[in-house]
Amino acid sequence: MLMPVWHIWCCHPQRSGWMSNGPLLPWISQSDCYVSLWLPTASDEKFQTKTIKNCKDPVWNETFYFRIQRKVKNILEMTVSDDDIFHDDDHAIVLFDVAKISLGKRVMVAFPLNPQVRTQSKVLDLIIITECCCKHDVRYLMLCSSHEDLDVRLGFDLCAQEQDFICKRKKVVAAALKDILQLEEDLEDDEVPVVAIMTTGGGTRALTAMYAHLLSVQELNVLDCVSYVTGLSGTTWTMANLYEDPDWSQKNLKKTLNDIRRHVLKNKFLACFAPDRLKYYLKELCQRKQEGHQISFTDLWGLIIESMFRDKEDTQKLTDQQQALNRGQNPLPIYLSLNVKDKISDQDFREWVEFTPYEVGFLKYGAYIRAEDFGSEFFMGRLMKKIPESRICFLEGNLLTWINVMLYNPSWANPSSEMSQLSHFYLPEEFLDLQPNHLTGAADYLILIDTAFVFATSYPPLMRPERKVDVILHFNYSSGSQTRVKASEYFAKQGIPFPKEVPDDQETPHLKECYIVGEKESPETPIVIFFPLVNDTFREYKAPGVRRSPSEMADGDVDVTNSCGPYYINNLSYSEKDFDKLVNLSYYNVQNNKDLILQALRAAVERKKQQKKHRAGCKVLCSCLQK
Repeated sequence: MLMPVWHIWCCHPQRSGWMSNGPLLPWISQSDCYVSLWLPTASDEKFQTKTIKNCKDPVWNETFYFRIQRKVKNILEMTVSDDDIFHDDDHAIVLFDVAKISLGKRVMVAFPLNPQVRTQSKVLDLIIITECCCKHDVRYLMLCSSHEDLDVRLGFDLCAQEQDFICKRKKVVAAALKDILQLEEDLEDDEVPVVAIMTTGGGTRALTAMYAHLLSVQELNVLDCVSYVTGLSGTTWTMANLYEDPDWSQKNLKKTLNDIRRHVLKNKFLACFAPDRLKYYLKELCQRKQEGHQISFTDLWGLIIESMFRDKEDTQKLTDQQQALNRGQNPLPIYLSLNVKDKISDQDFREWVEFTPYEVGFLKYGAYIRAEDFGSEFFMGRLMKKIPESRICFLEGNLLTWINVMLYNPSWANPSSEMSQLSHFYLPEEFLDLQPNHLTGAADYLILIDTAFVFATSYPPLMRPERKVDVILHFNYSSGSQTRVKASEYFAKQGIPFPKEVPDDQETPHLKECYIVGEKESPETPIVIFFPLVNDTFREYKAPGVRRSPSEMADGDVDVTNSCGPYYINNLSYSEKDFDKLVNLSYYNVQNNKDLILQALRAAVERKKQQKKHRAGCKVLCSCLQK
C-alpha cells in the first residue's frame, strides 16, 4: 500500500476580536483589517483575505488551501494588518506549526496578538479553523489548485508540441505508405499507422550498426513511414549526431556514415587525452560549475565522448532538435534513461525517464518539464532556479549523471487509478519501477544511469497508450534475441499489449535475420519486426540474390557474437575492415528482408481500416438504439 506523504492543508481565518487603530486615533475610524498567510514550504506567494472596512469585530470566513510535504517542517506565518492609506499597520504576527494538527482533524485555535502592538483591546484574539486531510485520490488534489501556473506538466497526454508534430508527420507517412505499398487511394488520417524504430544498447557496435540500418531503411523508402525513433546507450550517440541536421532523413545517409567511419577508426586515446583536450575538459567543467550545474564524473565522460566522435566542440542542445521536427520532416527522437537512488540497489528501485526535444519526464508519474528546464531546480512543481540548458554531450554521458531534481509535487506522488494509465510501470520484484513508495520527489537530485546496464531496450516510451504505436522495427545490437523475449515478459507482467508469440526457431542457436511477431494478435498489440544482429545468409550473399565469388567469401565472415571479437562492447575503435564488415552486414540484413517489412506495414494499414469500419459500425448501432 502506498503510504501518503503529500497532504492538502486547509486554513480558514474566521474572525478577530475588538480592533481599533490604537489610543491615539480612535476617533478617526475603526480598523480596516485583513489577514495575510504565508507558508514558505508550500509557496513563495503570500495570500491574504479581503479587507473588512471600519469594523472592530471583523469576520472573514475565507478558506485557503496549501499542499504540504510532511517530511519537512511547515510553519505558517499569519499576519493581522490594518489597511492604511500611507502604511499598513501589523497588529500581530503569529507563527503556527502545521505538524500540531493531526491528519483528518478539524481544529479551532485562538491566537493572542502581540501585546506590544498599540491597541485598545483587552482581549484581542484571532480564531482560525484548520483542517488537515490526506487523500489517495489525485483528482481531489487537482481540485485544490490549478496546474496552469505550474512549471511541471502533470498528466499522461502527449504535450501539445508532440501532438502537433504527429499531425504534420502523418501527412509525410501517408504519402510514403501510398508509394511503397502501391495503394490506389490516399490514406485518411485515422488510417495511417504509427511506425517506430526501436534500438537497443551496444556501444560502438550499436552506433555503427544503427547508421547502416537507417541507411538501408532509407533506401527502401521506409524511413519516411517512421514517426518515432527511440534509443539508449550507444544509439543515442547516433541519434544526437543525426539530429544536428534538421533535414537528415531527407539527405543521403552515405555521407553521414562516411563521417562517422573516420571517428570510429581514429585512435581514441590520442583524440581524448591530448594535453589540449585535458585543458578543454577543465575549462568546460569549471564553466558548468559556475552556471550552477552539479558536477560529476559523467560530465567528464560526456566531454570524452564528444572528443571521440566529433572534431570540435558540439554546441547543440536537446531543444535545438526541435528544428528537425517543425515540419514533420523527420521522426521524433526519444532518448531513454533510468533513474535510480543512492545507496539503494538498482535491482530494488529504478524507473524510466524519457527525453524528447520537447520534454523530459517520468513515464511512471506522468510528470514532465520543458526540455530547456532540465537541470534547473524545482520545488512544488515550480521552477525555483533557472540553470542554463546543458549541451547535449553532457546528456550523452549518462552512465551516472546527477541532475537537479525536477519534481517535488504531490499529484504524481500518490497516483490514483484514474491518473495511473501507466501504473503498469509499477513492477513485481524482479522488474523495473519496484516500490513506488520510494518517492523520487523526496530526493534532492535525480541519479540517471545508462538503461543498458539493467534492461537494454527502449520499448517503454513506445508502449505509452497515448502514442498508439502500430508497428515497431526492433533493431537489436545485443547478443541473441533476449531483449525481445525480456520485453515480452516485462509487458506481459503488466498487462500491456505486446506480442507473446515466439517463432519455433527464434530460441535456437541459429537465428534468422528477421522475424515478424504480433501480426495475428489483437489489434491493440503492435506488430514487431525483429532484426537480431546475426550473420546468416550474408556469409554466402553480398547482396539479396547475389552470391559471393570464392574470392569474396572472406568478406562474409563477420563474427558479431564472440565476446572477445572485434565488436565486443568495450571496444571503442574498429579497423577499416571490421567497420566495413559490420556496416555491410547490417545494411544487407534489412535489404534482404524488404518483403517482410512491407508485409508488416500492409497488415498495419489493413488493421487501421478495419478499426475504422468497426468504429463506424458501432456509431451507427448506437444511433439506432437511441432512436
